[in-house]
Amino acid sequence: GLGIEVGMEDGFVKVVSPIEDTPAFKAGLKPGDLIVKLDDTPVKGMTLSDAVKRMRGKPKTSIKLTVARKGESKPLEFVIVRDKIKVQSVKSKMAEPGYGYVRVTQFQEETAADLARHIDKLYKDKEAKGEPLKGMVLDLRNDPGGLLHGAIGVAAAFLPANSVVVTTDGRVEDAKRKYTAASEDYLRSGREDFLKKLPDGVRNVPMIVLVNGGSASASEIVAGALQDHKRAVVMGTQTFGKGSVQTVLPLSSKSAIKLTTARYYTPNGRSIQAKGIVPDIVVEETANGGSRERLREADLDRHLANDKDGKDAEKSAAPKKEPVDKAPAGKNGAKEGSKDADKDEAHAKPFEPASKDDYQLTQAMNLLKALQVIKK
Repeated sequence: GLGIEVGMEDGFVKVVSPIEDTPAFKAGLKPGDLIVKLDDTPVKGMTLSDAVKRMRGKPKTSIKLTVARKGESKPLEFVIVRDKIKVQSVKSKMAEPGYGYVRVTQFQEETAADLARHIDKLYKDKEAKGEPLKGMVLDLRNDPGGLLHGAIGVAAAFLPANSVVVTTDGRVEDAKRKYTAASEDYLRSGREDFLKKLPDGVRNVPMIVLVNGGSASASEIVAGALQDHKRAVVMGTQTFGKGSVQTVLPLSSKSAIKLTTARYYTPNGRSIQAKGIVPDIVVEETANGGSRERLREADLDRHLANDKDGKDAEKSAAPKKEPVDKAPAGKNGAKEGSKDADKDEAHAKPFEPASKDDYQLTQAMNLLKALQVIKK
């Protein structure tokens, strides 16, 4: 495949998020890009599943994507070579002496176990130097989600045993479930509990969770659980708002139907659907207050409504856009929303988490250091 999460908008395929370290990410596709042609075939009139089938293919084969991007006067063309999508779902490093950084790019089968190994290594590296870990950043930005039990396992690594992580509710009794930080909800049968050997300090170390509009589904479950239990400060921008449960019902050996059967709720009963997780501290992607415009669940036609807050809350939860004449200046003095600002955004570098230009991570580190000062 190519390594992109996609949706439909106005009959075109819209990029929700390119997945890190995949052909689409390396080629330079960005959230919000509209795919208008696949090779020489117009996308208009295709169903999403038809378009996805065309984009998939054997490794080492190529496909040409024609893309309409905000700020560009002409369509852009990307020739992308397909590959097997093997995403390294957990990455970690010492962001600064005493401060750990863990990034989850996607929730896969082994994500929670991989997280436990990375955390253990961060603690052992610090203990070898005779120093405790002072703080930790869990980065869920641009994480499109994945497996539910992976999300429960990640949340359970930082929460007290048996804490509620997420609940589901639907029309039938089978859809009403409560998932907790207990091994039966995050372990596959027969596996050893990989969270048992985690250092004790991991459930108490000061912690910040970074999120943005590309954080969806399972990543929203984790952020919402840590926020409701007041285990971590959630920082960044509002998440995508994918809070619905899909059930696949086989119809034959070659076909099935996917039905939306329930909604996800945070431990305090907040519905994630079409609203997402609102950060405790809003920090935009750049120092001048700018963030890339992103498609959110509430922007999709015929999206499932948030049953707790109603449509008004969905609208109020969406980022407010200032009028063009009052917008703050961006790079080179261009006003946000103007053609120059759009052009700047179109040619902006791909998002590189944990780089020296990562403004949100810098602010997370500043807050963790301030918490250390307050403790003293």
